[in-house]
Amino acid sequence: MITGKNYIGNQLSALGNKTYKTFNPELNQENKHVFSEATQEEINEAVNLASKAFKKYRTISGKRKAEFLNAIADEILALDNELIQTYCSESGLPEGRAKGERGRTVFQLRSFADLVKDGSWVEATIDTAIPNREPNPKSDLRKMNIPLGPVVVFGASNFPLAYSTAGGDTAAALAAGCPVIVKSHPMHAGTGELIASAIIKAAEKTEMPNGVFSNLNSSGIEVGQQLVTHPKVKAVGFTGSIKGGRALLDLAAKREEPIPVFAEMGSINPVIMLPKALQNRTDSLANTYANSITLGTGQFCTNPGLILGLKGENLTNFINSLAQKIVEINPSCMLHPNIIGAYENNKTKALNQEGLTLVTTYEESTQPNYAAQVVTTVEGKTFLNNPNLHQEVFGPYSMVVQCENEEQLEEIISNLEGQLTGTVISDDNEVVNYPTVIAALQNRVGRIIFNGVPTGVEVCPSMVHGGPYPASTDSRFTAVGVNSIKRWVRPFSYQDWPNHILPQELKNENPLHILRSVDGTLTKGEII
Repeated sequence: MITGKNYIGNQLSALGNKTYKTFNPELNQENKHVFSEATQEEINEAVNLASKAFKKYRTISGKRKAEFLNAIADEILALDNELIQTYCSESGLPEGRAKGERGRTVFQLRSFADLVKDGSWVEATIDTAIPNREPNPKSDLRKMNIPLGPVVVFGASNFPLAYSTAGGDTAAALAAGCPVIVKSHPMHAGTGELIASAIIKAAEKTEMPNGVFSNLNSSGIEVGQQLVTHPKVKAVGFTGSIKGGRALLDLAAKREEPIPVFAEMGSINPVIMLPKALQNRTDSLANTYANSITLGTGQFCTNPGLILGLKGENLTNFINSLAQKIVEINPSCMLHPNIIGAYENNKTKALNQEGLTLVTTYEESTQPNYAAQVVTTVEGKTFLNNPNLHQEVFGPYSMVVQCENEEQLEEIISNLEGQLTGTVISDDNEVVNYPTVIAALQNRVGRIIFNGVPTGVEVCPSMVHGGPYPASTDSRFTAVGVNSIKRWVRPFSYQDWPNHILPQELKNENPLHILRSVDGTLTKGEII
């Protein structure tokens, strides 16, 4: 049941007078529930509870944290149709998408549960003492990862479940031993509250400390700003726009104690179409990319917003085929009137740039909040000289850049801002003839796809969902998969400590039976 209140630890609270409602973009009307904006008092209470909870939660065993994470997954599933219906009413997304995203969210939680139950993720590293070493004795050093402290997570507009209240950032932080305060996204506050209730029930059932999780509502930016600048907050997770992520990064850097902000932000995800592939598969590639560009109304951070090819008949044929196939797809609903408003504004700004040509757009009338897909094209030189053309148009929009030659293609890639993904479409092993192009692409992206589409992010240990700025604020980390836990920890060493007071992970007898590096050898054995 949705109350419209804030979860401050295990308790519901609504102290403030400022309220707001979510919006149903499919029906083009407000939803009925009223949500209370978090007050300064509620913010302070949530952070203070998290800071107090951290003292206990950081020491809780991996087995018990796994029970907590699995219980969250169970409670989310128990929400059943109420969650699905609320998700759809607040996003305009179909039921199938809601159920798929719920499945992904549950899978993420259970994956982290398995990770912390095993325990090897702490990367225990032991270098035993050599007291008789000449000329200087060697100390006993033992290192492992430890949690940072309370983490603030911002919900994402385009993934009300998988990147929001109990999404990847929250799951990873809880797995690491960090209490979490979620700043719920105002577009899906009802969905967020339902998920928050599931987390609180799970915390109570598994006897986690009060304050291990809180959920705060806010329709504006003030609550988020206050959370990021609160001295007891130790890290921030964000998925959203470059403007929003950069603002949080700057706020965190200006604190008396700067803290890390792990933000996954904008990306246009360049796709390189090599000539032989275009010659042999024009129509199939056009069909594949028409569907990828319009998937989810283009509201994915991995949407293929930029297609690069060598000027000529093959690329011209592809552009014409893409134009034909993309207008055959019926437009779909965007997440919110503000989202489609931004899409229309950014699309207009792009179309007003000198040298950009509109190839096609869906011209039939559409329902309110439904976005008409667009394909544009531009000469390589024009694209190089106009940084405005490099900006993301969030929605079903893509630009084809016609490059004069391989050298210009490489130059364009090298001058792109950092991206989440890059894709190479190749036939007959032709990709081996473009080593410098591929090297340039590798330097600008976090993941390269071969003969596929960038839309779709698998949750697994080898996934990298990040990239050079502004794709993310720290390209050394992924925001997806169990390795994303590394964002919420820091390495810590013990020197010459007595064995009996070391953490379980570092004791000679290895009571947890985890995989450790001992004097350079990976082993689950004891130190004799």
